[in-house]
Amino acid sequence: MQTQDKQQAIALLNRIMELELAGVVRYTHYALMIYGYNRIPIVSWLTEQGDEGLLHARRAGELITHFGGHPSLGIGPLLETHQHDIGAILRESLEHEQAALATYYELLELAQGKSVLLEEYARELIAAEELHAGEVNKMLRKPGDIAEFDG
Repeated sequence: MQTQDKQQAIALLNRIMELELAGVVRYTHYALMIYGYNRIPIVSWLTEQGDEGLLHARRAGELITHFGGHPSLGIGPLLETHQHDIGAILRESLEHEQAALATYYELLELAQGKSVLLEEYARELIAAEELHAGEVNKMLRKPGDIAEFDG
């Protein structure tokens, strides 16, 4: 990779790291705000999402240092809507996941034909994020609805 491409990749990886760390905070907060009969499985799922976000952030950080960059100490945007019903939490989660997904696609576009390592990383994380967004979309559907949730 040329120097300019490396710098752009490092910037995108830092943005990914910040978004994933924001996801850790977000999912941890959401898990604390769940009440009701279905609390235990929902809290478990949210906790797993936070753990996965931390792993994704670490992987991005490792790639940043691989390419000679400095990992950010920043964190992506955090929005507190004070709406803690499950539907609101899932809609916020879906919005956050779509922002992360768009950044992974930017990285893939930059890396194409320049770095197999970054291409494969971006493809793997895009697949994971698309699966996750699909799961959230399914959870937002009313029982019996087959069509995708559209907001």
